[in-house]
Amino acid sequence: MTEADIPTLADWLNRPHVSEWWDSCSNLAEVRVKYLPRMADSSAAVPYFACSDDVPIGYIQSYVAVAAGDGWWPDEHDPGVRGIDQFLADEHRLGRGLGTEMVRQFVEFLFEDPTVTRIQADPSPSNVRAIRCYKKAGFRTVGPITTPDGAALLMVIERPSNGRSGTGR
Repeated sequence: MTEADIPTLADWLNRPHVSEWWDSCSNLAEVRVKYLPRMADSSAAVPYFACSDDVPIGYIQSYVAVAAGDGWWPDEHDPGVRGIDQFLADEHRLGRGLGTEMVRQFVEFLFEDPTVTRIQADPSPSNVRAIRCYKKAGFRTVGPITTPDGAALLMVIERPSNGRSGTGR
């Protein structure tokens, strides 16, 4: 992602199927304040656009769980754990396996870094579509947790012992 992508991200964040589950920013200025620092600071959430045939179709980010701060993951001590969050930009693409494929490929990408030990996600317990996506991508359910955003379901995928991501690819 680059600074030129911020207007697209601002549009996506305010779409109803995204803002239902994602902290939306009400205007372009708020999106710039929140997301531009992520592009420059590798210790924060690292933002990416997911593309299909070179066309952006979604947003996905990763972060080092122990460095998340603000009450996130206070019991995590493994610097190899990455958290991820994602969404597809267009509502008409939901329910077609595209999100699952996006997550699978991102997991493979993250596990290319040998220091990454586990990847976790924390969807809302009522976000059935996201939970199904993560399960289909190979995540297992650990159980309910409480995050600074409220109730969540902790889901994880461990680095496979064979060095492959274990996502079926």
